[in-house]
Amino acid sequence: NPGPHYVFTIGSQESFERKLENAQKDFLPDEQIPVTFLNRKNWLNDALGVIIPLALIIGLWVIIMRRMGTAGPGGMIFNIGKSRASLFDANSPVKFTFKDVAGLEEAKEEIEEVVTFLKNPKQYTELGAKIPKGVLLVGPPGTGKTLLAKAVAGEAGVPFYSLSGSDFVEMFVGVGAARVRDLFRQAKAKAPSIIFIDEIDAVGRSRGKGYFSGANDERENTLNSLLSEMDGFTTNSGVIIVAATNRPEILDPALLRPGRFDRHIAIDKPDLAAREAIFEVHLRPLKLGDDLDAKKLSLQTPGFAGAEIANVCNEAALIAARKKKITVEMKDFQDAIDRVIGGLEKKNKIISPDEKKVVAYHEAGHTITGWYLEHANPLVKVTIVPRGIAALGYAQYLPKEQYLYRQEQLHDEMCMTLGGRVSEEVVFGSVTTGALNDLEHVTKIAYSMVMMYGMNDKIGPISFYDPQMPEYSFSKPYSESTAKTIDDEARKLVQFAYDRTRQLIVEKRNELDKLASELLAREVLFQADIETLIGKRPYDKKSEQEPAIIPQSSEHKKTVPGTGKSVTPDGHDNVEKKDIPAS
Repeated sequence: NPGPHYVFTIGSQESFERKLENAQKDFLPDEQIPVTFLNRKNWLNDALGVIIPLALIIGLWVIIMRRMGTAGPGGMIFNIGKSRASLFDANSPVKFTFKDVAGLEEAKEEIEEVVTFLKNPKQYTELGAKIPKGVLLVGPPGTGKTLLAKAVAGEAGVPFYSLSGSDFVEMFVGVGAARVRDLFRQAKAKAPSIIFIDEIDAVGRSRGKGYFSGANDERENTLNSLLSEMDGFTTNSGVIIVAATNRPEILDPALLRPGRFDRHIAIDKPDLAAREAIFEVHLRPLKLGDDLDAKKLSLQTPGFAGAEIANVCNEAALIAARKKKITVEMKDFQDAIDRVIGGLEKKNKIISPDEKKVVAYHEAGHTITGWYLEHANPLVKVTIVPRGIAALGYAQYLPKEQYLYRQEQLHDEMCMTLGGRVSEEVVFGSVTTGALNDLEHVTKIAYSMVMMYGMNDKIGPISFYDPQMPEYSFSKPYSESTAKTIDDEARKLVQFAYDRTRQLIVEKRNELDKLASELLAREVLFQADIETLIGKRPYDKKSEQEPAIIPQSSEHKKTVPGTGKSVTPDGHDNVEKKDIPAS
């Protein structure tokens, strides 16, 4: 057997030779054993040392290339200019129709015509009519703009592309414009089709309004591409654009012109009848008690948008489930409305007796001033139960469904808002930080009357409100002397309201004490309770004249006093009066 017979590790060659030589001297001095060293290569180890790293590099490269080719977060190299729109067609239909949309009858009529044109174009083309190229849905948040677009997707029966305005925005130069071109290329290929762009103000902001270049230039390039595709040198036959925004005043004028967005549909907060219809839609899936009345619920939720009404219905169902009821009753809906308006009830919040007395007189002051002022909104209830983050109490009113405000109404609104602070001063001789929200509201109304509505003799019939002005503007459309005059006149208005409110509180001190004592005892008082304590409200009319139908034009918009924004007048500042202490 040629061997090897023994295998062992020798370490270094020099060390092995030295040890072998010493061993021969000790054990075999007369005989020398020849030693031959052979160098052999292990080709397998050498091959594996090259193949394994190469295979790892190739595998990593394949993974990277596959991720680049997908549409996921990592696939932005080759698909970065592709549109991110979601397509809804016959293969992925939307099971949502106009029957599921309530309270938007005028808006539905306008947009149903677009759907009818797509289904039966011959009815319109025989008369020479052309289909609108663009429909812009405008309205406050939560009023149902996206919901209406969703109903269009379910009713139209044509390919529907849905995306947000922010989907065009990217950090790379030219990507937004490429995505716009790709979106319209896909829509043209499947024409007739509809493109829905939600929150179009993210990409359609007015050009030339920014102070900085860079990302702003990229946004303007995207807008230019959108303008060209909507109505440029080449026609887009069969492609309809539906867009939604709650900030129409910042959109570029070129985007709003006829030929691009031919039809502007205003979706406002629902009125009494519309709120009742919305409640009926959201009450369908709930197990309701016998005492439930959708009309009463609509009366108790003035100024609520459709999203807030849906939230109330869901909160009522959650409250009923928490109490282990088998049906949702009217009491659950009233608790849900209180939670939406004032926040979560703080049952464990410890308030000292002195603070509770101050809060009671504060809320009683709001109630007394509103009760004895002719143009104040009718009171629904007043409470000193802590709710929300910092609200120690609030008075809830029922605003009128109106579009225009007179000076007398704004003056009474200011007096009613100051009633809490004046009551503290009259009763305790000092004031607290609880009137922070009241003072903010009164200041906004005063400056709006002077600067925006032209309701001041010294300033005159001039409005300094410009919705196109940038939010952070360093220039003002009036001089320093005019600014001082505006401050003086606004201060005079607030002081006049303060003195008038103080006079009323002093005259009605007995009624104020009665209400405050009853609030400390019961914590919650309704309108009927107040009538029992101090008598009926002197200005409640037996028969109200039917409100006139006012056209929805730029001269007759619903405006909240003190804000200048085109929303309903019954905003949260009118629905409730929160008393939030200063931080």
